[in-house]
Amino acid sequence: MSERQPNLRERRRSETRRLVQAHAVRLFTDRGYDAVTVADVAEAAGVSAMTVYRHFPTKEDLVLIDQPAQLIAEHVAASSAAQPLVRRVGGALIDAAADWTGGNGAEQAANERFLLDCLRLMVATPALRARHLDSQYALQQAVVDALGDDATDPDAAFRAQAATGACIAAMHTALTRWVEDDGHTALPDLIARALAASFGEDAVATRRKD
Repeated sequence: MSERQPNLRERRRSETRRLVQAHAVRLFTDRGYDAVTVADVAEAAGVSAMTVYRHFPTKEDLVLIDQPAQLIAEHVAASSAAQPLVRRVGGALIDAAADWTGGNGAEQAANERFLLDCLRLMVATPALRARHLDSQYALQQAVVDALGDDATDPDAAFRAQAATGACIAAMHTALTRWVEDDGHTALPDLIARALAASFGEDAVATRRKD
C-alpha cells in the first residue's frame, strides 16, 4: 500500500511552517535570540503573529528541528528486531542524520546550514538548552516505544532505556563536535564515530556508500 500523499492544504501548511521557521532562525542568528520578538518573525515572513503561534505555540518551538523524534522512531521501527539494541538505535540516529542533511548541491548545503544554525542557537541560549533537554527525553521515550519490547518486562524496559539514553548521549557529543567544526565533517559519519567510540566498532553497522 502506498503512503497517502499530502493534500493541498497540508502542503501549504508545511510550506508556511518552513518559511516562518527559516526567517526566525535567520533573525535569531543575526540579532540574537532574546532581541527578536515573535512580531519581528511574523513581519519578516509576511504573516500575522497569530499565524506564527498557530504553527509554533512558543518562541522556543521556532528553533526546534521538525519532528526528529518521529523520524528516528520510524527508522528504529523499520530495523530488524534481531539486531542488538545499540545497533538498532544507533543505526536509526545515523540514518536520520543523513535525512536531515541530505539533498543535492545547494539543497544539501542549505539543509546543513539550517541545522547548524539551530544547533548553535540551542547551545548559546539558556531557554533553548532547557527546551532541548525536554526534547531529548521525548526522543528517548519515542525510541523506546518504537523498539517494541514487552512493556510488562521491567528488565527489557530498563535495557531499552539504557541503550537508547547512551546512544542519544553519543549523538549529542557528535552534534556538538559538528557545530564546533562548522559542519566540515559529515554528520552521519560523526555520529557513527561517536557510537563506535562508546560501544566499539561492532556496534555500528557499516554504512553503504552510494
